[in-house]
Amino acid sequence: MEANLPKRKETRKSLRIKVISMGNAEVGKSCIIKRYCEKRFVPKYLATIGIDYGVTKVQIRDREIKVNIFDMAGHPFFYEVRNEFYKDTQGVVLVYDVGQKESFDALDGWMAEMKQELGPHGNMENVVFVVCANKIDCTKHRCVDESEGRLWAESRGFLYFETSAQTGEGINEMFQTFYSAIVDLCDNGGKRPTSSMSVGFTKEQADTIRRIRNSKDSWDMLGVKPGATRDEVNKAYRKLAVLLHPDKCVAPGSEDAFKAVVNARTALLKNIK
Repeated sequence: MEANLPKRKETRKSLRIKVISMGNAEVGKSCIIKRYCEKRFVPKYLATIGIDYGVTKVQIRDREIKVNIFDMAGHPFFYEVRNEFYKDTQGVVLVYDVGQKESFDALDGWMAEMKQELGPHGNMENVVFVVCANKIDCTKHRCVDESEGRLWAESRGFLYFETSAQTGEGINEMFQTFYSAIVDLCDNGGKRPTSSMSVGFTKEQADTIRRIRNSKDSWDMLGVKPGATRDEVNKAYRKLAVLLHPDKCVAPGSEDAFKAVVNARTALLKNIK
């Protein structure tokens, strides 16, 4: 008789995770967290003093997740306070302001700080990172476009979202995807699943797009010295065209980079006899 009784649905054990925020001061880290947890926006800037700590519960695929959030102050003055909070972290919300290029350029420094504090035995490959390009509502002041931010994030295997703490755009979707990825990490023995790191383009393609974006002139863009011959210009162009052609390269910004290379070649050949 017992064999015919309906099986009781197993309740999956709740999961406790640790999440930290990183990024320069005034990029909106605290506002993003408040918008998600409290469904509100705080217009007046209040600097985070050291560390703000909060706990929230979320449901991910019918599983209760208890999230410990450590919102870290971005000012260099608080380095000695925040350096103890990097360890045992499963997820990082890495934030920059799309209207402040310096906050975007600082992302590498934040990654370096975390790596340093984790020490030689720390493994950043087993942490889920989500990059938030914040304040997208301020369109008039935007100076870091989506393709640049997305390329930086996806070339490292990080999640990327465009967000606005003020309007709420992208916030819920970002956190749901972020927490789902952390659950996958925990269910995978604390290792980031390989699928989440697949970006579909090479490091060479990503580095080349960045170099072209930051080039100072057409010579620099093609990677040839001023005064190069017509054959040298065409050879450099063909190499870049094969690498970046939109039909073969899916890296963010590849189409703009390809167009820039075409224009650079045309401009140089006009002045080469």
